[in-house]
Amino acid sequence: MRLALAQANATVGDLAGNAALIMALAKQASAAGADLIAFPEMFLTGYPVEDLALRPSFQDASISTVDRLAGDLLHKGLGELITVVGYLDCIETGSAPHQVTSPVNAVAVLHQGRIVARYIKHHLPNYGVFDEARYFVQGNSPTHLRIDGVTITLAICEDIWQTGGPVSWAREAKSSLLLVVNASPYERNKTDVRRLLCRDRAKEAGCALAYVNLVGAQDELVFDGDSMVVNAKGELLARGAQFSEELLLVDIDLPAHDVPEDFTQVPHTLVARETPAINQLSDRLPDLEEVYSALVLGLADYVNKNKFKSVILGLSGGIDSALVAAIGCDALGPQRVFGVSMPSVYSSEHSKGDAADLAERTGLHFRTVPISPMVDAFMSSMELTGLAEENLQARVRGTTLMAISNQEGHLVLTTGNKSELSVGYSTLYGDSVGGFNPIKDVPKMLVWDLARWRNEHARLQGTTPPIPPNSIEKPPSAELRPDQLDADSLPDYPLLDALLEGYVASDHGAEQLIANGFDSAMVERILRLTDGAEYKRRQSAPGTKISLRAFGRDRRLPITNAWREGSN
Repeated sequence: MRLALAQANATVGDLAGNAALIMALAKQASAAGADLIAFPEMFLTGYPVEDLALRPSFQDASISTVDRLAGDLLHKGLGELITVVGYLDCIETGSAPHQVTSPVNAVAVLHQGRIVARYIKHHLPNYGVFDEARYFVQGNSPTHLRIDGVTITLAICEDIWQTGGPVSWAREAKSSLLLVVNASPYERNKTDVRRLLCRDRAKEAGCALAYVNLVGAQDELVFDGDSMVVNAKGELLARGAQFSEELLLVDIDLPAHDVPEDFTQVPHTLVARETPAINQLSDRLPDLEEVYSALVLGLADYVNKNKFKSVILGLSGGIDSALVAAIGCDALGPQRVFGVSMPSVYSSEHSKGDAADLAERTGLHFRTVPISPMVDAFMSSMELTGLAEENLQARVRGTTLMAISNQEGHLVLTTGNKSELSVGYSTLYGDSVGGFNPIKDVPKMLVWDLARWRNEHARLQGTTPPIPPNSIEKPPSAELRPDQLDADSLPDYPLLDALLEGYVASDHGAEQLIANGFDSAMVERILRLTDGAEYKRRQSAPGTKISLRAFGRDRRLPITNAWREGSN
């Protein structure tokens, strides 16, 4: 059998656009001699659809689009290609007089102008990324396809997390192939968990396994592709690249079995090819390149799918804004990135020079708007000192960026990293202002690592490193008062990030953190700052998720919260 795994990028809600993409890839697969093409989970609707799943009009549109798609494939001469498409369906649940229509995460099998089989997701998770138990009811019966003596069992994403469900169905039915359609998001340090999972489930099912995954970004989530096929021994036969759209063609020998007549019969004949497909085996990207690629794709899709023409950000000369600018230029091209230097009376010459140097290195649009006259105008009407005066400068900068955005139509990018977001080291309605934050889930130490990697990557490619070396090497500072450094207010970042990793990512309490070697006074202070900054985080811009515990999506504390670690 020649499989085509369509590792493609869908847009949530764009049923017509997604259907057109299905048609285009089906045509490409047919021309390449594929017997079957499989698309990712809920590809027709995009994923995740969140509360759209509850809207009857959207349910109806999804169902009618998949029905129409079957006819369109036949009309375009693609009816013989077995097309497996994820979409949103609905079923009647309950009993009269309390019967209701409930959404379901479904797969349709299209052949010769009609839907020959459907599968409804069996196993439903309830966890931070999707919370699907809120939306979808579960199915409870297997779907097997019989194609020229070969049996294919269908599964959706988390179905293969457990040994029951489709895995046991495939084993009991002596299936030739377990076909799994996925929308599995990227997370750093996932290592090779997908390949190992596919290996183990293929062995348990006693058959080959094909795993097709979504690629692209949706709001804060990034899907990295990494589709693959393993044989019944769990050996890797083919693997797609990360963060890129492609049609993965795989030739695989599948055993034929006598199967029950009630399996869905798909009248299609498998034939040997004179020219075999090249079973591609892409390697996973190195860690820093993988993270950087996720951030670039996350920003590109957020901007392009929401139809923003350009982005704007403040360039302070520091490492955070420099990395965001580099990501922006790689995601959109420098012609769509606008940088603004907004020096105050406390801004150093090297910071102003570093901002200009970055603009020259990347080719982005650059302007300077001094904020001292605006700050002076505020100060002439109000008596502000200390932190209030410092925050005023940040808020003037935020207002300046929003004003230019309003005037010229740019999306404002904010540049606060995860370490700052954790402890509230930002000014509400100041440097935190913006519509999207590419490094929201990136700790400070990783910011430096990514900046160094990006410059080294440029050198290896023979291009200009985008980030000024001085922005990487100098001590970080908000420059809101004379000689200010981040180290005046926070522990050194290696220590801070290690502490936050334990508290934020692993939910370690004060006692455990102290037992792990952190100073008790520092633990008490940083945990107090982190808990107290929840109200700020609730108002922060969305940003690309790269970790298991990203603020806003995976980790939320009560804003009104009397619990304090170590004092209860």
